[in-house]
Amino acid sequence: MNNKLEKMLKFPCTFTYKVIGLAQPELTNNIIKIIQAHIPGDYAPQIKSSNKGTYLSISITICAQNFKQIKNLYKELSKIHLVRMVL
Repeated sequence: MNNKLEKMLKFPCTFTYKVIGLAQPELTNNIIKIIQAHIPGDYAPQIKSSNKGTYLSISITICAQNFKQIKNLYKELSKIHLVRMVL
């Protein structure tokens, strides 16, 4: 899977992560903090709440310079204790 994705992308490129996690105020801040640590910049995440308000879906777009950045951010975002899924 990684090889196919890596071959499809031409760098630098924009890449959007969709992070699904528990609806807590610090979730968005933690996501932005991690992304800025790897790729500094201004980010404007799109945030959607689940029907019951239990979860948030946060989409955030980065400008990746290489596939290693994409892969590392997947790992780091998955480590956030409130995150349930990173797409």
